[in-house]
Amino acid sequence: MKPDTQSTGSGKISNVGDLQVYRMLVELHLQVHQLSMTFPKFKLYELGSQVRRSSNSSPANLPEGFNNRHRSIYLETINRPIGEIRQTQHPLMVSRRKG
Repeated sequence: MKPDTQSTGSGKISNVGDLQVYRMLVELHLQVHQLSMTFPKFKLYELGSQVRRSSNSSPANLPEGFNNRHRSIYLETINRPIGEIRQTQHPLMVSRRKG
C-alpha cells in the first residue's frame, strides 16, 4: 500500500501528522529535551545539545519522504529515524554512566 492510501480507524492518512509513529517521535523529542535541560552545567552544552539535536532529527526526517512516490526514497526516509533514535540513545547512556 502507498503511504497516502493507508487507512486508519478514522480514515485516510493524508499528512505526516496522521501517523502515530510521527506523533510518538515528537513526544519522545519533547521528553528528551526536557530531561536534557536538567543535566548539570558541564553536560548541558555538550551531551545535552547532542541529545536534543539527535532526538529532533527523528521526527524532522520523517516528513521529508512522507508520501514520496519513489519506494526507495520512502523506505530510506522511514528507516533514517531508527538510526537517529540510536544516536540519541548513545549520549543518554554516556551521560547516565558519567553520573
